[in-house]
Amino acid sequence: MTTETAIIDIESDFMRSPEKVMRLERMGSSFPTRLSFMRTLIRRMARENWKFERTRREVDKDGYGLSIYAVTTPHRTYSLVAFTQKIPDEMRTDRVIAEVWDATFNLFDGVPTQEDIDYLANNTPKQEGGRYRPSELALARANKSLRVFKNAVDSLSKGHQPDIDLLTSVGYLMRTSAVYGSGKFGCADRAKIADREECKAPFQMELLTVYLIRWFTIDSVEELARERGGKKAVKLDKTTRQFIGVGNATGLGMAPFLLKHPALIHNWVVAKETALARVRSIETPIEGTLKVFLKSLLQVSQHVDEWNVEDTVQADRILCLTDEIQSLRIWCEDEFNISRPYPWNGIYQFVEDNFSLECQEMVVSLIIEPHGSLVDDLAETMSTNLIPKFNADMSLAQLKEVVEDSYQWATSIDFSLKESQHHFWYYSEDKLEPRFGSKGIDDGVEQEMPLAIGRDVSQLNKVLSSTSNDISISEFVMMYPEFRHIIRRIQNTFVRPYSEVQDNLLSESMRPLDLLRFKLAFFGASKFDPKSDLWTRISMYQGAPMPDQLSEPNHDCWSFPIAGRPQSFPCINCTCQKVI
Repeated sequence: MTTETAIIDIESDFMRSPEKVMRLERMGSSFPTRLSFMRTLIRRMARENWKFERTRREVDKDGYGLSIYAVTTPHRTYSLVAFTQKIPDEMRTDRVIAEVWDATFNLFDGVPTQEDIDYLANNTPKQEGGRYRPSELALARANKSLRVFKNAVDSLSKGHQPDIDLLTSVGYLMRTSAVYGSGKFGCADRAKIADREECKAPFQMELLTVYLIRWFTIDSVEELARERGGKKAVKLDKTTRQFIGVGNATGLGMAPFLLKHPALIHNWVVAKETALARVRSIETPIEGTLKVFLKSLLQVSQHVDEWNVEDTVQADRILCLTDEIQSLRIWCEDEFNISRPYPWNGIYQFVEDNFSLECQEMVVSLIIEPHGSLVDDLAETMSTNLIPKFNADMSLAQLKEVVEDSYQWATSIDFSLKESQHHFWYYSEDKLEPRFGSKGIDDGVEQEMPLAIGRDVSQLNKVLSSTSNDISISEFVMMYPEFRHIIRRIQNTFVRPYSEVQDNLLSESMRPLDLLRFKLAFFGASKFDPKSDLWTRISMYQGAPMPDQLSEPNHDCWSFPIAGRPQSFPCINCTCQKVI
């Protein structure tokens, strides 16, 4: 397979259509799968035997100072350079307006010299206010989750483990509020690293940064406990250490990415949908996979019980999901239901016909999970360097046909209604971050970003309907240059049908949160905790193996982790054969 597009090599009857998959409500119900980018990175680390080492720790008794964590791949070394400082509690915030943080980080390309470290010490704590070079691949910052961090240090210093209930309620010790890469603020452009094997999958350097931050946070509480408790202090036990993830607070900055990179998004979605279709097309299940799935429902039930949010909409979804998983377990216990040909398709179809989108998308993850040997190759198809180009050879008649077939969702919207154009997208001048405004309420409509795909298609369709097919598409664009960008997008959708979000992004009812969750699930994030329709908290790498566990046979078995027990997601993809 090429990296330009995933090959759909199964019967189309098992492939979900773009019209079904690319709707905001379903996108906002997404869960990570074994093709998510964190899982891809962990498998590479283990397969290539990456080496991890803390090379420097120069901090005071309270943990403030410099730390460096290095990872060596078969071809090069990357170093996380971390700076910690004391900040007033009242200045600790997830919001982008923050000016100070408990910890700030750079992922350095190679092994930094003392001159490099001195330079970063003068810039990294300033974050956006600093100046960075091509040697810096990523820029990040994080704040402590104060109650959990303090409890962990206090408990370990006294010789016992942290409060597992408190830890479970949060899931992490520190929470990042930004992880920047790909040329942001002067860091290395994507082109510098794009040809490196470990960087070809999407967002691998950013996610490596987060993985090292996780190690740093766990290391920090253990070192602080030893400083305070001396010989009485203990380290986190293996089970607790693996359960701890890294938090993240994510806002609107992620949303425009999905709209600006249609070819890439198509590859992501086609890979996932092809994986699902491959599994659904299995007539006789691979030995052991159904048993794994049935046992996974037990673990997922507890995982969902530990998923606590204050948002009423998501809380109701979680309650519904809890009941639906129980109902699915009862249905699956009737052997007749799963002993027929194409059992995975039967399970999926039953869930689709009877349960919520939240449950449907979780089951997609669960039935893909035990089929690594069948689907993991699709991870290689999820990147692309392709940039959609304007196709002057397409006829006007063909363009009209594509609009009619693929954009009915847009042409059926009445954009003369205020509720259809209630919102607009723009960039803030202060932070250069995307914003989501309401017309008549927020300033900035004159700086609107070109993300109104549905409205642009609707306006184009009106002009097309009164234009003769006799003229070429080049002549049409010369007559109406304002439509060039949307025509190029439509032409891309013609060959990459999973690239377009098939909903009105200006609608009064539109929730950017749905876009955020969709993208974050592909990263591998879990425990979505919405704080509004505009931003959410998440957990990253919760349950993932620590660097010293990557050589263990069950290193890839960490989906849907639960507290207080070894990570034991049922699998048949490795030699561990661990089941609950």
